[in-house]
Amino acid sequence: MIVTLVVVVAVVVLALTAAVAWREHRHFVDAEESRRRDDELHRRHEDGVVESETRLRLSMDAITQGVVMADPDGTVLYRNLYARPFIEARHGEALVEAAVAELLAEAARGRAVEREVELFGPPRQCLFVSAMPLRFEGKDYGSVALIDDITEPQRLDAMRRDFVANISHELRTPMGALSLLAETLAEETDPEVASRLAARVQAEAIRLSDIMDDLLELSRIESNEASEQAPVAIQHVISEALARVKPSAEDKEVPIETVLPALDLVVRADRRQLTSAVFNLLDNAVKYSEANQPVRVTTRMEGDRVEVEVRDQGYGIPQGHQERIFERFYQVDRSRGRSDGGVGLGLAIVRHVATNHGGEIRVESTVGEGSAFTLAVPVSDDEPVEQEDSQDLQSIGVQE
Repeated sequence: MIVTLVVVVAVVVLALTAAVAWREHRHFVDAEESRRRDDELHRRHEDGVVESETRLRLSMDAITQGVVMADPDGTVLYRNLYARPFIEARHGEALVEAAVAELLAEAARGRAVEREVELFGPPRQCLFVSAMPLRFEGKDYGSVALIDDITEPQRLDAMRRDFVANISHELRTPMGALSLLAETLAEETDPEVASRLAARVQAEAIRLSDIMDDLLELSRIESNEASEQAPVAIQHVISEALARVKPSAEDKEVPIETVLPALDLVVRADRRQLTSAVFNLLDNAVKYSEANQPVRVTTRMEGDRVEVEVRDQGYGIPQGHQERIFERFYQVDRSRGRSDGGVGLGLAIVRHVATNHGGEIRVESTVGEGSAFTLAVPVSDDEPVEQEDSQDLQSIGVQE
């Protein structure tokens, strides 16, 4: 009996011990599992923070604006990729870093400030630096400075202002002449004088119409609207341009000579744009040539490009003007430009056509000897698209 009781007690004790051990084991396992889950959550949180920081840094580095962040004491904490080169900048760009430091100091005192910094280059730049405090619910988080390159917006604004001023100036001349001629014509009783005045009115009206046509053509080519490029034989382009310039060339008695290759040279182009470019080169050459001074048109292959050269024996262009003659409304001799009816848009049209076709326009000129303009566009291996309205060079009456 006693043995049995001892055995029972031993079994109970063992069972209780095992139960306690199992419960402690479960507590340990549960604690380890909880710790593992906490570690995993902590690791995911840290990974998320690192990923967010990386995404934010990459996003800040991708923007084309400088960002510099400082703590409340003015110590710089972060710069994005755009703003980093200014740290060790020398010469003019060092002014930007100095402006950033000064404006951040002002922003740390609770003021939003800004400043324009001009760098005379080359290239010339204008940077806009602004700084502001970072505060939220009364707590100071430091300050941030932003650096913007406003060179291009300023250039475009200047171009718009120049455009308005130039077109107003150019339109004032024919409009004033029309007003004066109409007033005189209304009071004129002599039929012969009235006829001369009417002819002048017509001439000024044509001049005004030509200005508007050039503006519309330049606007269309600049925007490259409805441009349809297809394989075109350059000979056809030249023949159309020659047909358009023929009346003025005959009126000034300026012969036009052509030098063309034996085989057709094909380019992929907007035929209307390319014809307009060649015509404007020819028209300028005729305008600035004296009677019996020939204008020569040469077409040739140079590498992977077709080049059309228009050479005259006119007055030539001074070296100091050659970089600007492709600007809208720019004229070397404004008084002569007005007498010939031009307003300085032709070469601007040529430049944009060359750009639209992946080509270039070059000029070589010597005062007193004449000028040579070369329009180069990429060659095409395709067969040209036949045009029903193409003309043979001989039918236009040019010399070869």
